[in-house]
Amino acid sequence: MKPSKIGFALLGLVLAAVIGGLFYVPHDPEKIAVMERFYPPSKEHWLGTDNLGRDVFSRLVVGGRWSLLTGGLGVLIGGTIGVALGALAGYFGRGVDELLMRGADGMYAFPVILIALLAVTVLGPGSLSVLVAVTIGNIPIFMRLTRNQILKIRSEPYVEAARSLGASEQRIIFRHILPNAAPVLAVQFAASFAGAILAEASLSYLGVGIQPPNPSWGRMLREAQSFAGLAPWTVLAPGAVIALTVLGFNLIGDHFSQGR
Repeated sequence: MKPSKIGFALLGLVLAAVIGGLFYVPHDPEKIAVMERFYPPSKEHWLGTDNLGRDVFSRLVVGGRWSLLTGGLGVLIGGTIGVALGALAGYFGRGVDELLMRGADGMYAFPVILIALLAVTVLGPGSLSVLVAVTIGNIPIFMRLTRNQILKIRSEPYVEAARSLGASEQRIIFRHILPNAAPVLAVQFAASFAGAILAEASLSYLGVGIQPPNPSWGRMLREAQSFAGLAPWTVLAPGAVIALTVLGFNLIGDHFSQGR
């Protein structure tokens, strides 16, 4: 089986579970049942229970909504803004290019974790802080990538032909340039989605991401770390889901990078 098919299959399984969880989960993910704590995987609890007796599978499914939504939305917003600004910088050049690229360089100076801590200071811990951090972290990446692609494409003969026929600047950018830059941008979107999942998990693990009672994959890891020896399934389950999701995005990114 091709790696790309494996990637699509992994993401398909994760998305199917998360979307299916909108309509049905075996147990209430927030229900505390101390008498059922640390139950191993069984027919009733497919992935066992945690230190408070909560069903691990149900929490994974519901937590996936927050992890995927927060990370994915941040990439989409940041990527869209970055592509738009990068297109302006690459196509019009000169003063516009200099201004926007210096802004991108300034944003590059702040890693996502630092942006997240700044967002937490202003907005408080939670999903909004994660969303802001992922969004801001992706803007300069897509700006620079889009700008570099447009610098290569804007002097191609078909672009010059469109310009000589009187095509507007907007039409040239959106009809002739961006579609030809799409394969490279698709690779970056896949890589950024993978990075966003890791970023959300890391921030939630540190306690500044998704807050209780909402579960998330990173928070599940944080809550389970003290009981890894006693109930390894509480650590292995969220860890495996994060790893497989990131692997899926990376395999899909490789697929686009090879133009298949």
